[in-house]
Amino acid sequence: LGRPEADTVRCHAMNLLGVGLYQAQHLEEALSVREAALSMARRLGGPAEHILTLQGNLANLYGQLGQKEQALRLRRDVYAGTLRLHGEEKEHTLIEANNYAMNLLDLRRFEEVKLFLRKMLPVAQRVLTDSHLITLKMRCCLAMALHD
Repeated sequence: LGRPEADTVRCHAMNLLGVGLYQAQHLEEALSVREAALSMARRLGGPAEHILTLQGNLANLYGQLGQKEQALRLRRDVYAGTLRLHGEEKEHTLIEANNYAMNLLDLRRFEEVKLFLRKMLPVAQRVLTDSHLITLKMRCCLAMALHD
């Protein structure tokens, strides 16, 4: 590109390339671009929230490519980082908790799902209410873990 690594236009171009490849279902190529974007953000000392977003997007892509263990590792890091940044009783943290639980469920780690959601579901009920979509998703995930 001929631009410095920290150049805003370069960073945006890289992001758009990753999004375009993903939308065109070129998942392996999108993975390479997203891994490079995460590496660059870390090297440049990007904001923690931005790095967590990049990690979450990468976790989703790993999951779609069947790399479930790698997806889980990243999802756990995203949850832990979000918890550190925002605390337990924030909607964003509870969304990431649900994402992490879903990854555990996908790997059939039912006992871990049960332990984790028995801790997080009461928080979601208190913070978001029983009828909130995230609370309902957590209940559904826990029910599936209990069923198997």
